[in-house]
Amino acid sequence: MSSIRVLAPGFQTSVQDLGRFGYAHLGVAASGAADALALRAGNLLVGNAENAPVLEMTLVGGAFEFETAAVVAWTGSDFGAGLPLWTAVEVAAGTILRCGASHSGARGYLAVRGGIAVPKVLGSASAHLMTGLGGQALRKGDVLPIGSEAVREARKQAVRPPTGKGPVRVTEGPQAAWFGDELYGAAYQVLEESNRMGLRLKGPAIASPAGHMLTEGVALGAIQIPPGGQPIVLFVEHQTTGGYAKPANVISADLWRVGQLRPRDQVQFQLVSMEQALQLLREQEEWLYGLL
Repeated sequence: MSSIRVLAPGFQTSVQDLGRFGYAHLGVAASGAADALALRAGNLLVGNAENAPVLEMTLVGGAFEFETAAVVAWTGSDFGAGLPLWTAVEVAAGTILRCGASHSGARGYLAVRGGIAVPKVLGSASAHLMTGLGGQALRKGDVLPIGSEAVREARKQAVRPPTGKGPVRVTEGPQAAWFGDELYGAAYQVLEESNRMGLRLKGPAIASPAGHMLTEGVALGAIQIPPGGQPIVLFVEHQTTGGYAKPANVISADLWRVGQLRPRDQVQFQLVSMEQALQLLREQEEWLYGLL
C-alpha cells in the first residue's frame, strides 16, 4: 500500500476529516478540520470524496516523505512547502515535502488522492487532540497509508482561494436579549491560550448578566461571555454543554475564518440576519461545488 512517512511532525499536525456527528449527547464534540472549507476544497481538487481524511498543520508544518508517487493539493494557509497552492499536482516517489512556519493564517491542509487511511472511531478519522479520541498529533516515524477514497479525476486547473477580509459575521445567540451591542465594532485580540477547543479573546470587557444560568447545550461557533467579560469563541473541540451566556454565534460560512485566526490576530464581529447568513452559506457552497 502507498504511504507517507513522517520525518518531522511540526506543531500539532494531525489527521482530520469533517468530524464525528451524533454524539454530543454523550459529551463527544464533532472535532474535525478547523478550516473545513480548505479540507473540502483540497479533497475535491485531488478527486476525493470531500470528507476524505487529510493532514491538518497548525502554525508550523512538518516534513513528509512520499514512498510512492501521489497526487496532492495544498489548501488553507501557505506554509512554504514548495507546492503551488489550491491546485492538484503530482509528486514523485521519494519526494520529501518540507513545510515551515505559516506565512498567512493558522492552518494548512495537505490532501492526498485516495485520502489518509487511518482507522475511524465513531465514524470519523479525526483526531480529537484534547482527549486523544481518534488519535493524537503525529509523531516522528509515523507511517500514514494512502487509501482509495478517490471518486473522480483530479482537477487540472488551479482555483482562486476564498477571501476572508472584514469582520467575522454572527447571528444572535440564545441570550442575545441580555446584552447590548458591546460585542460589535470593538476590536479583540486572539490570545496565546487559544486552541481547537476555543479562541480566547482580549478586548473591551462585556458585562455578564447577574445570576447563574442553567447548563445548556452549546454549538460550534458560539460566543460565550464568562464573568470576566472577555469573549470565548467555542471551536471544533468545544465542550458540548456550558453555563455562560451567549450573545452571538459565528455563521457557518465564516467558521473557516475562525480556524485561520492566529494568536495576536485582531478580530471584530458583525451582526447579520439569519437570511443573510443562509445566503452567504449558499454562495460559499456554490463556489465549492464549482470545483467539481
